[in-house]
Amino acid sequence: MQSRYFDVYRSWQEEPERFWGKAAEAIDWFSPPSRVFDAAQGVYGRWFPGGITNTCFNCLDRHVAQGRGGQAAFIFDSAMTGTQRRFTYDEVLVEVTAIAVALRRLGIGKGDRVVIYMPMVPEAVFSMLACARLGAVHSVVFGGFAAQELAARLNDSEAKLIIGASCGLEPGRTVAYKPLIDQAIDLAKVKPQHCLILQREQLIAELKPERGDLDFAEAVEAARGIAVDCVPVASTDPLYILYTSGTTGRPKGVVRDTGGHMVALHWTMENIFGVKPGEVFWTASDIGWVVGHSYIVYAPLLTGNTSVIFEGKPVGTPDAGTFWRVVRDHDVKVLFTAPTAFRAIRRDDPEGELVENYDLLGLRALFSPASGPIQRR
Repeated sequence: MQSRYFDVYRSWQEEPERFWGKAAEAIDWFSPPSRVFDAAQGVYGRWFPGGITNTCFNCLDRHVAQGRGGQAAFIFDSAMTGTQRRFTYDEVLVEVTAIAVALRRLGIGKGDRVVIYMPMVPEAVFSMLACARLGAVHSVVFGGFAAQELAARLNDSEAKLIIGASCGLEPGRTVAYKPLIDQAIDLAKVKPQHCLILQREQLIAELKPERGDLDFAEAVEAARGIAVDCVPVASTDPLYILYTSGTTGRPKGVVRDTGGHMVALHWTMENIFGVKPGEVFWTASDIGWVVGHSYIVYAPLLTGNTSVIFEGKPVGTPDAGTFWRVVRDHDVKVLFTAPTAFRAIRRDDPEGELVENYDLLGLRALFSPASGPIQRR
């Protein structure tokens, strides 16, 4: 098939505002933008000013309303526990709504910041979407990140709430998260009002009600059956804050807005990755990275795809064939991951012998961002 690249590039180059205005038609707006781009707003300009929308609505509610509710939205595959579970769009909307109600009962509303400190489990992704539903701003911090790093992000974001977990799972060990959360709160100048803690069966954490600890599952269960509408937010309102690593100094919070973020992500799914609604798309990453925010959570849902949430490693869970096992088990059409993953796989399986154990005929494309060669010859 002939590439459309040069035609698409030319259409953007000749009329960039018309190009992105057309792309914005794929998003549901409660009120349409007054213009595509205003270069006079802020240092970098602002996209789709005047537009009113909600990211959670575009990821879930509209698909359910259009009849996609029975399709899988997420496939959770934990190589750490050997469990798999599918969540339809209907089911995800129910879970996200319940979490949003629980958050609202704790005083979380539009513009409030919520830190999410969890492993790669469905509840972490659902919590991101619940924040978006309320117009709250989430800030995901890698589960297991050092207490002083978590404290720095609590101070900068002035988070009112932490959503955490009792533990994370690594090959051969269980990492207790709750003591790290407690240490971070002790170190932080800005103290969250509450901590919602997801108790995992591998390690039950001691909760401290006197300092605002609550059981995640109990709070969510008590909120089931109660409706909460998506809060309308401006296109230019923030969706999330994601912090740099801090290796070159103080961590810097990068703020992602709502409208431009949705428009760009939606456009890339078809035009870069070539996936069609309903197909399985797997970004083998972590929601602590921006690529995880974009291509595990938001982009696949915006376009009505099925996304894989994977808890595991490219090697050691149990071997270098685990990626190929996930591709086969879930009929993954497009895989997106980092070169470092393939370097690890090649180190443990240099001749690619494990690939032969799996039927990968359904895999149409593999994407990996450039960060040096995967293989040197």
